[in-house]
Amino acid sequence: MIVDDLCRRQAAFCAAFVVIAVLMISAHRHVEAAAAGPKNLDWPVYGGSKAGERYSPLTQINRDTVKRLKVAWTFDTGEATGMQTQPLIVGRTLFAYTPSQIVLALDAATGKELWRFNSGIKSSQPDRGLSYWSSADGKEKRLFAQTLYAVWALDPATGKPIEGFGDGGHIDLRNDLGVESPQGTVAITTPGSVYKNLIILGFRTGETSPSPHGDIRAYDVRTGQMKWSFHTIPHPGEPGYETWPKDAWKYTGGANNWAGSVIDEKRGILYAPTGSAVTDFYGADRAGNDLYANCLLAIDAATGKLLWHFQAVHHDMWDRDFPAPPVLVTVRHDGKLVDAVAQVTKHGQVFVFDRVTGSPLFPMEERPYPASTTPGEVASPTQPMPTRPEPFARQRLTADLLTQRTPEAHAWAAKEFGTFISDGQFIPLRVGRQTVVFPGFDGGAEWGGEAVDPKDAILYINSNDIAWTGGLKPTVADGPGATTYGSQCAVCHGVDRRGQPPAFPSLVDATTRLSANEMAGVVHDGRGRMPSFPTLTGDTLQALLAYVRTGDESAGRSVNRDDKVELAAGAGANAAPPAKYQFTGYRKFLDPEGYPAVAPPWGTLNAIDLNTGRYVWKIPFGEYPELAVKGMKDTGSENYGGPVVTAGGLLFIGATNFDNKMHAYDVSNGRLLWEYTMDFAGNATPATYMVAGKQYVVIATSSVHNPKAKQGAKYVAFALP
Repeated sequence: MIVDDLCRRQAAFCAAFVVIAVLMISAHRHVEAAAAGPKNLDWPVYGGSKAGERYSPLTQINRDTVKRLKVAWTFDTGEATGMQTQPLIVGRTLFAYTPSQIVLALDAATGKELWRFNSGIKSSQPDRGLSYWSSADGKEKRLFAQTLYAVWALDPATGKPIEGFGDGGHIDLRNDLGVESPQGTVAITTPGSVYKNLIILGFRTGETSPSPHGDIRAYDVRTGQMKWSFHTIPHPGEPGYETWPKDAWKYTGGANNWAGSVIDEKRGILYAPTGSAVTDFYGADRAGNDLYANCLLAIDAATGKLLWHFQAVHHDMWDRDFPAPPVLVTVRHDGKLVDAVAQVTKHGQVFVFDRVTGSPLFPMEERPYPASTTPGEVASPTQPMPTRPEPFARQRLTADLLTQRTPEAHAWAAKEFGTFISDGQFIPLRVGRQTVVFPGFDGGAEWGGEAVDPKDAILYINSNDIAWTGGLKPTVADGPGATTYGSQCAVCHGVDRRGQPPAFPSLVDATTRLSANEMAGVVHDGRGRMPSFPTLTGDTLQALLAYVRTGDESAGRSVNRDDKVELAAGAGANAAPPAKYQFTGYRKFLDPEGYPAVAPPWGTLNAIDLNTGRYVWKIPFGEYPELAVKGMKDTGSENYGGPVVTAGGLLFIGATNFDNKMHAYDVSNGRLLWEYTMDFAGNATPATYMVAGKQYVVIATSSVHNPKAKQGAKYVAFALP
């Protein structure tokens, strides 16, 4: 009896416990559901909104719940090159790319493939996102996807091209540039901005001549007909023409909007940043300030009329193009609410303007900088710098900032540093000696850009903080192969063809892995950060390949017939005259073991109050796992891809090259709340959305920036269990 009574009491206690537990779980789920708000919330625009905020009002995943975040689904693309896509999510469908620019539609809740579209154009250029349009009545819908130079209008339900758009469903951005534009690379890496019934597009081009004019163009979303074009290199009679030599517009290229744009829909204003003019590092043939290169442009989105502009670098000789779209935000300034536009830069600055007038919100100074000593080059005597916010990356490399990782690494760095010119920003490159560019040619800020919480106008930006060097050498009249290499390839792969792996592969080593035909395919299609060169054909291409494969400076005068590549002939047009000096190649300042030769942090994450221009917090961002296990943690690392912030008080970001981590930080103080180690690096900007009451965070992953790592490309989505 006693045993039976005890059993009954235990059973009653267990039953009561189960009831309480069920009630607690039910209440917890009710709280989460209440916090979640809507049952569905899309991420329908690259950057989250047309203002580019990279912000979501979702709160289901928040400071309290994020520690329970788990992988919800993954999608393996089956490819193994780089992937930088921020997906779009509309309804229950997620739209994205594979690394080879195949367009995907996935079930956003499960990752199941719904359809795919292969344009047939071979390319492994980066593709950072897509564009989506629907008519006012919602009856017409179009997904705009790009493959190399082509923009396709696809049916979002099926992935089929919409025949009435352009030529069989696509337009070719190599067209409509005008007969005077030089020919060269046209590759769309960042999606266009949709305004009413227009899609507004920029593109990527090469860093050397010949490169086409970087015109920004608007097309009808239904027909593909061009509606307006803005000449970023002004034609005769247009404002800004006087900032170039008289005939430079005929042969100079670049000044292109490769990074994307944002739109103030209420006012109908497009904000588009532009890149540098070619050739990037020696501008004797473009003496002057070179408008509208290196500019933030405010353009009437309906007509293409320029409203105002700001040039961040006059006569750029350092490849200091704007790396990301700006962001629109309302700030409290001098006691008033001001609609502003904020633009980050490769050299670690944040420029903040009244978005209507273009007036800077913080004092701006035109600071003096040295003249160039290179014959023919004319540097601008001043460059603009904001007084606030302070730079988010270090600005000058001095001896006390060299690495202390090991005594040997420090001694090596000190010896190398003694051979450099290092005097801060905007020091002209010299012949025969390397000049330090700090932060490096990749930034500072990069294409991942910034996120902003619209409630408090706090801007969040991740940054690279390592040094690079660059210099000039006389252009030598060699055989046609070496000459083409020097003008088109040496900028990345170096004058000695050895590059600086992993970012810039050695072509000497590549000849052991790739045949001449395979190399020709890379030249024509591009790969990773390398643009395509479709106009390099016939004897010119054969001479280039012969030089790359042998190093013989006379290569091309008689091509080895066994190594001949049969390709259709083509020709460039309106090329600039040969430059007297050429860039020696991008060089990261790395120690003999491949780590940055400067002291940490090598990467940072920053929170800046745009109301005041003051920092809220700043932390090292990223690490090297092999150094961390030895106790060298929080070094920061190179990082590519940007952040997303949410109303749940979180900042989500992958980006770090070597630790493969997805991170969630507390936006108020930068404290790490959650992290997850993925198979590959999250070198992309995430997106967050809600389907059927569940919030997801998704990111594209690949490890192309870390060739020592396992290679692959997956989408990884996280949610609460």
